[in-house]
Amino acid sequence: MSDINLIWCHGSLGEPWGTKSKALAETSAQLGLTMEAPDFRETEDPDLRVQWLLDLLEEKTGPTILAGSSMGGYVATAAAKHANVLGLFLLAPAFYFPGYDIHVFTKLPPVITVVHGWDDDVVPVEHAIRFAKGHKADLHIFDDNHRLQNSTGTLCTLFSSFLTSITA
Repeated sequence: MSDINLIWCHGSLGEPWGTKSKALAETSAQLGLTMEAPDFRETEDPDLRVQWLLDLLEEKTGPTILAGSSMGGYVATAAAKHANVLGLFLLAPAFYFPGYDIHVFTKLPPVITVVHGWDDDVVPVEHAIRFAKGHKADLHIFDDNHRLQNSTGTLCTLFSSFLTSITA
């Protein structure tokens, strides 16, 4: 599995190696995958972050799995149509926001998992439902907020299943 690139895209105000990304990296390591987490904090522009991710992906060989939270979920999804992406794992993805270039996503991978919190006060849960319905993505909604901090264990279980479904 070492030929698969696994890349985490952090959120707007997040950092590359926060609580969620560390937990997901540990989960992926148990499956023989190493997760990368580039630092996008130099810009708040979501579409510039997409370009930075695409530049990074140009340097990679082999297929890629993208994961992201909030704005990072948007970045991963927007970049997916331009790269060899096997799957997307999206946490409270920031879709359908004014000022973001892409609102209609095409050429997405067949394996997509979306996780959201019912009490998200940053990204309305309806955005995740709309996206998941339009792309027939697996959707999991928890009694949690935007950060999904009360759902870390369940996130790791879902992430493990997601990765196994792609790499098995």
